[in-house]
Amino acid sequence: MEVTLLGTGTPAGLPRPDCPCAVCATALGPDARAATALLVDGALLLDLTPGAAFAAARAGHSLGGVRQVLLSHPHDGPAVEVPAGVPQPGRVPDGRELALLTGHRVRAVAMDAGGTGYAVTGPDGQRLLYLPPGGAPAGLEEATAESYQMVLADVVGRPDALARLRAVGSVDPTTDVVAVHLDHDVPQGAELRRRLAAAGARAVPDGTTLMVGAYEEVPDVPRRTLVLGGARSGKSVEAERRLEAFPDVLYVATGGTRGGDTEWAARVAVHRERRPGSWRTAETTDLLPLLAEDGPPLLIDCLSLWLTDVMDSVGAWDDAEWAGAGRRRCGSGCGS
Repeated sequence: MEVTLLGTGTPAGLPRPDCPCAVCATALGPDARAATALLVDGALLLDLTPGAAFAAARAGHSLGGVRQVLLSHPHDGPAVEVPAGVPQPGRVPDGRELALLTGHRVRAVAMDAGGTGYAVTGPDGQRLLYLPPGGAPAGLEEATAESYQMVLADVVGRPDALARLRAVGSVDPTTDVVAVHLDHDVPQGAELRRRLAAAGARAVPDGTTLMVGAYEEVPDVPRRTLVLGGARSGKSVEAERRLEAFPDVLYVATGGTRGGDTEWAARVAVHRERRPGSWRTAETTDLLPLLAEDGPPLLIDCLSLWLTDVMDSVGAWDDAEWAGAGRRRCGSGCGS
């Protein structure tokens, strides 16, 4: 299947009209994005947006061969003039499948926040999944999940949607994950590429044509990242953001418990509430076994508290004990 992205932004586009933010001020050239719409093999249009015919023409295509127009957003949105010769847009009920004369099959995927996702199977058997802005698939089960060669989703706004798809095997390391519905939440350019690479995704400019199933250079997910910063500078939030598109993460809390410290207890509670429900937590400073074995991604929060515990255990705060066996024991402990 051939997919042309007529737009890759939110319904308001990027830059947003009359928005004074720094992202909108610098979203120029390839970083300017119209509302997301997909043209599949010239025959299927997913989401009809203002200026779709002109966007297709700029990408070297015509809407003259479109046989079906489907809407994905939670609502039909403002009235959009339907170009001459293009069918009236419609929507497939959740769970139902639509067969086109062109050989494409389109199945409507239920969302958790309104709208409709579409799983499209091409005549060649390749499959893509397109999700609406702000939505994640609902009711996914591993036994019935399909695998996709390409997923186009709101990766920045709903990274948990990608985590859900990974959890059931619909997305694997070879899936081409393309971020759409991009807004001014993240600066375009290098920062957007960094955020998406951490999730194993990428973004492309408006007008880009992609081949579903063709080999693409999938962004390398960083294998080891050290997040630095001062106390309460947002290190934990940044570390969590880098892993929120993955379903099975082990959160290693090295802070332990502090009886009677209500402020500490409140901080721990905030951290727990912020973590995705699929993540597991281990409260330990014994990191060697966790680092030595294969398994899910580890988020260690934090190394400062771990080092403090190591130093406490060898009496590093006592000059005499440190000068004796403390320094040696700390060296072996830190080395492990």
